[in-house]
Amino acid sequence: MEHATGRAGGTLPPPGTYALFAERLRKAYGATVALEHADISLAAGEVHALLGENGAGKSTLVRLLTGAVRPDNGTMRIDAQDYAPESILAARALGVATAFQELSLVRNLTVAQNLHLPRQPKGALGLNARRIGEERAAEILARYDMQRIDPRSLVGDLPLAERQRIEILRAMEDASKVLILDEPTASLAETDWLFDLIRKSTARGLAVLYISHRLPEVRELATRATVLRNGRSIATVDLAEANDDDIFEMMVGHKVSHGRAMRRVVHADKPRLAVDTLTGKGVNGVSFSLAEGEVVGVAALEGQGQRNLFRILAGLEPSLGGQVSIDGRPVTLHSPRQALSTGSGIAFLPEERKTEGILAGLSTASNVVLPVLGRISRAMMIGPRTENRHAQDTAARVDLSPRYLGFAIGDLSGGNQQKALIARTMATGARTLLLYDPTRGVDVGTKQAIYDAIRAFADDGGSVLFYSSELPEIVQLADRALVFYGGRLNGEFRDASITEQRLLAAMLGRVGTDLPSRDGEVAA
Repeated sequence: MEHATGRAGGTLPPPGTYALFAERLRKAYGATVALEHADISLAAGEVHALLGENGAGKSTLVRLLTGAVRPDNGTMRIDAQDYAPESILAARALGVATAFQELSLVRNLTVAQNLHLPRQPKGALGLNARRIGEERAAEILARYDMQRIDPRSLVGDLPLAERQRIEILRAMEDASKVLILDEPTASLAETDWLFDLIRKSTARGLAVLYISHRLPEVRELATRATVLRNGRSIATVDLAEANDDDIFEMMVGHKVSHGRAMRRVVHADKPRLAVDTLTGKGVNGVSFSLAEGEVVGVAALEGQGQRNLFRILAGLEPSLGGQVSIDGRPVTLHSPRQALSTGSGIAFLPEERKTEGILAGLSTASNVVLPVLGRISRAMMIGPRTENRHAQDTAARVDLSPRYLGFAIGDLSGGNQQKALIARTMATGARTLLLYDPTRGVDVGTKQAIYDAIRAFADDGGSVLFYSSELPEIVQLADRALVFYGGRLNGEFRDASITEQRLLAAMLGRVGTDLPSRDGEVAA
């Protein structure tokens, strides 16, 4: 492996003194080779990025480094000592801890109980001491500026972003040598908290392996990056010397065209979905419409009511006032099934694919056709050939390779899982899709496939309302953009007015450019 000079200054140490050193790692599952020849090294105090498309082998490499699985071949060392953990707990005991993108928290346990897993604090009689555990958890939360969270709260009751932060701080508590962060900002609208913790950790000598598809934040944090493609290490580069186009080309094996604006002007006399002064938990008097063939993006900072809005429209949370109409007819949405069967139908893609989306033990084909089983089965039975044929038709809409349909969906990369879930949402036959952060944690190629699928759905007369935590995505894809602030609609943007600067200003509380200000003037 190459020796590089990082922009932080100084030449990195020779291999024998790396905090983490791994070479020629290989892992196969039957005939499927997930990792063929992977090399990576981290110096103490370094933030090192791991880049690659979904399916490139990043998740497999993380599993090897964390002891979740054993490599078939290859060498791993921590501080020049052989490193071969047999479990995640064994890796943690050796100073290697991971914050996973697909959270490992137990939803029906409290924050305190999750922070102390797998062993809870004991009292004098050797029994679990709940109060001691909660007091220690409160100290941990305060140490990471998270004292706003009650350690007695059930993890499952917290917003996804707060669960992501708990996952991260738990890993930081356990990492004494190497901290692995797998898409840590995928659910975070703001990164200052995390980046500050990372810088403090590396200043103490901790090595950080940072996995992200967001190159701007990679460049902000990391000195070097290792690129994986098809299970192999393609290169380790100094990020100060490699431009984005070079990195994308290494990731995909060919030059990548830049994202193109996909929005268009949509005119409709009658909206497909109309929301009038809708009120509910976290939502205060929201009104907007969605036309046939239209893609509308929602932008907001964390916790501004956007999640509650989507869940109300999907029938997962009750509305407390206002009116929702589909195809001009007022409706009351009591459940996702009822929302799907009302008018032209509403289907929802949830934010957390692991716990709210996939059925990990079933095949990808089974996951895709789940909503239409009643329509394609005979006497409540369906053969694998029929299942696969129907799944292929829908999977093609999101560019999901047919070879993945027979795999257990839990074994696929996050990007391919997301494609399968979007295919399933489209398979419902609904003409209105509610997509909550549909490209969270996926690579640039998968993003474009999802964008193309969304646009094709709209071109065919469908309507799409999507929330995204990435402003460039809204700028590229949305025909109109809605901005939420404090549970209210604070801006509506069209055409050339959909810019990152204007969206961000409205997200921070400034009145949006296309909405009248209090004195009746249009805000600039």
